[in-house]
Amino acid sequence: MPRLRLLPDRLPRLAAVLALLAPFAATPAAASVFNPQTATLDNGMQVVVVSNRTAPVVTHMVWYRVGAADEEAGKSGIAHFLEHLMFRGTDSVPDGEFSRQVARNGGVSNGFTAWDYTAYFQEVAADRLPLVMELEADRMANLDLRQEIVDTERSVIIEERRQRVDNRPSSRLTEAVVAALYRNHPYGTPIIGWEHEMAGLTLADAQDFYDTWYAPNNAVLVVSGDVDLETVRDHAERTYGQIPPRPVPERVRPQEPERGLERRIVLRDPQVQQPDWRRYYHAPGYHEDDGAAHALQVLNEVFGAGTRSRLYRALVLEQGLAVGAGSSYDPNSLDRTIFGVFITPHAETDLAVLEAAYEAEVERLLRDGVTDDEVDVAKNRLLTASVYARDSVAGPAHIFGRYLTTGTTEADVEAWPERIAAVTAADVMRAARLALDRDRSVTGVLLPEAQPQTVERAP
Repeated sequence: MPRLRLLPDRLPRLAAVLALLAPFAATPAAASVFNPQTATLDNGMQVVVVSNRTAPVVTHMVWYRVGAADEEAGKSGIAHFLEHLMFRGTDSVPDGEFSRQVARNGGVSNGFTAWDYTAYFQEVAADRLPLVMELEADRMANLDLRQEIVDTERSVIIEERRQRVDNRPSSRLTEAVVAALYRNHPYGTPIIGWEHEMAGLTLADAQDFYDTWYAPNNAVLVVSGDVDLETVRDHAERTYGQIPPRPVPERVRPQEPERGLERRIVLRDPQVQQPDWRRYYHAPGYHEDDGAAHALQVLNEVFGAGTRSRLYRALVLEQGLAVGAGSSYDPNSLDRTIFGVFITPHAETDLAVLEAAYEAEVERLLRDGVTDDEVDVAKNRLLTASVYARDSVAGPAHIFGRYLTTGTTEADVEAWPERIAAVTAADVMRAARLALDRDRSVTGVLLPEAQPQTVERAP
């Protein structure tokens, strides 16, 4: 059964991957990047097609506008739980047969859950597209939830949490830091859920979540690869188009207080061999649409992206305090997102000295600013990386799905290069002062457990 999950322990790695995906939203020279073709079915399902004729394959994705941040209080993990259950069968496709049919036809299938969306995908030969659309439409409308399946899968997700979070100090620190950063917003609840609430999830909870959110008018179909809109729309009308729309609740979420206090989380664990230091800041995303997100992408490139960044040069190459240092930022978020900083110190480095050195770099940035040359180099790197987007079959499907489920549009994807190109050094500094605010941050420190002292007794 598929097991690709967006879990808290993968936040730093995920943020780095998403930072690479974000530039794929555009090319520097073309007015249109992917030339998406769009349609809306009569039942309200949104359809996006990106043609790429380089190989006879397609990526087929269905994105639902619901994620872990939309869960009812006390039911944490239900979005991720239902993602598991979606692979357990319908009346016409028995338990496990979905993935087996895709595999028998030479494809792969999987799914993932995030705070703002849940997505399912298949990568297949282009002539197998009708098959996967039939399978996906079937489980959108006819999922067969039974008590014995719910009981079995509940045990699976609890064990998954123990393996991926509870048994990994780094993951537990991430979970604690995010929970401290979001004191009121549901982003502070782990996507996989809190174990004591996961243990109480019921058949009725899963059925209610499915009936509430898994409707065609709450979904986005994105197909990229060797296909065109006419073909996709024809298949979609015969499959997804037969599912009636349903009322879907508005996504109303509690928000964070405007101001907060700097907070610190320290975790000691005997498994830790290498200390870790990190800081997460609240930061605006694309959905706030004030230009700060694009400036923050440029800031991330200047400040912490790769070995040429300011942080890496200062803390690793010049001062020798760390073996790694960087930042990450993912602007695709329905609500306030995270600008994260990650530093791996040398074993002999005093963390107080390391933190002081980091603070000095932030102070220098906010005091002296960034240069026009730094901004130009950063923008060129972002725009140059995006040129390769058209070579990808799967990339556009992921990009459009994430944009369209977090409050932005196809036009925003296509306008990305123009908006990045327009970012100035002054824009970067305004965004830096907005994001790098210690009163909106949480610092996390991971340390080895202190060894008990041995006391020698007199004979």
